[in-house]
Amino acid sequence: MAEKLDKLGRNDSWEGVKAVVAGFGVSGFAAADNLTHLGAAVIALDESPGDEERQEKAKLLGILGADVRLGEGATHVLPDDVDVVVTSPGWRPTAPLLAQARERGIPIWGEVELAWRLRDPDNAAPWLAVTGTNGKTTTVQMLDNILRTAGLRSVAVGNVGLPIVEAVMDPEPYDVFAVELSSFQLHYTSSMAAEAAVVLNIAEDHLDWYPSMEEYAADKGRVYEGVERACVYNVADEATMHLVEEADVVEGARAIGFTLGTPAVGQVGVVEDILVDRAFIEERQTSAAELCQISDLASSAPHYVQNALAAAALARAHGVSQAAVRDGLKSFRPDGHRIEVVAESGGVTWVDDSKATNPHAAQASLQAYDPVIWIAGGLAKGARFEDLVASIHDRLRAVILIGQDRDVIASALAAHAGDLEIVELDDPDGEAALAEAVEIAAALAKPGDTVLLAPGCASQDQFRDYKARGDAFADAVRRQI
Repeated sequence: MAEKLDKLGRNDSWEGVKAVVAGFGVSGFAAADNLTHLGAAVIALDESPGDEERQEKAKLLGILGADVRLGEGATHVLPDDVDVVVTSPGWRPTAPLLAQARERGIPIWGEVELAWRLRDPDNAAPWLAVTGTNGKTTTVQMLDNILRTAGLRSVAVGNVGLPIVEAVMDPEPYDVFAVELSSFQLHYTSSMAAEAAVVLNIAEDHLDWYPSMEEYAADKGRVYEGVERACVYNVADEATMHLVEEADVVEGARAIGFTLGTPAVGQVGVVEDILVDRAFIEERQTSAAELCQISDLASSAPHYVQNALAAAALARAHGVSQAAVRDGLKSFRPDGHRIEVVAESGGVTWVDDSKATNPHAAQASLQAYDPVIWIAGGLAKGARFEDLVASIHDRLRAVILIGQDRDVIASALAAHAGDLEIVELDDPDGEAALAEAVEIAAALAKPGDTVLLAPGCASQDQFRDYKARGDAFADAVRRQI
């Protein structure tokens, strides 16, 4: 059956294939729906019965012939005679269903792997892939905006936007895909080969899922396998360069670095506040081509500029003109809760970076401001904060800690910034805790200060998600000022 599966695509009948879809979220539904339409016998399983919308989707697939089982115990036992398991991202390899599949020698694909296998064999749109610990969504959306500005039919897919299976199976073909990939998605991807790909950075994250940083980084590095044109890496992050060096790519694929400094030949970088290309022009040995000015971007924060350089490099690898890169970057505005200025009052700037859900992201945010009153805390997911505090403590005037793992940050502050004023709030109610944090910050802030919500932690201990946390912060700020 494994050989048969490898030969099946979008134009083949999948009749006779029994597929289990593990997880019935957005990507799980997309996988189950398309496999059902292709003729496979589909069993979709999820421990959660979900909301009314999920129940409606389950009924729809049931009418189409799929077997959807939702609720406690649904995923404990893998059904008999299964040919392939398509898992949703985030399912640990140790999950009973997946462990049973491995024991039986059954292939385990992610939705991304399924999508790659379902590309149009005659007119497959190339993939420009983005991964990294932080900055993925902003970079992919920047890239998509550049591609659209260039007149291409592009869409942001994968870990953001449309499920990639839906995009690949769209009857109206796309010219190119801007693909955001998490480490979880890459873990279950084996045959994907992007036209160009980038690992933006590697830092501690998801150590509650991965046994080690090495295994986490290795999954990120899968994005470079089989790359056709360009492996884009972060000059300031040697780990990303090492992943490029270890990748098995198509002969002729180039390693392209991005840097906030003056670029060497084969890199994109910054010269006197101008983003420049010294990688994709014929005269790169002696000159560089202007892409845009930092002032053209929505933010001058260093990590935002890095994201712009990475997006530009991928677009240039695809053949997009300098003008389209410039216009695409100039017109792009990031989603909310990403270094978003909420208010300016009395000389104090209030910034919502609730999307900074790990120490590396918080560090990048903190490096954009000085001096800072920092609001942080939440679910640390096994991460440590010593390196973060050691690198930015001289920018801090005070720290206000909330959330379940605030003691982890407090411990790092005590070790590396013991003279700082640190306030710990133990209210389990997230909105109340943030309201109190804002009130305290307002009392401490002086003209010229930035009050920055960059939690360095996930939000689910007190909020539905990082957006709800950011909204609560913004609401509290508006009431305060």
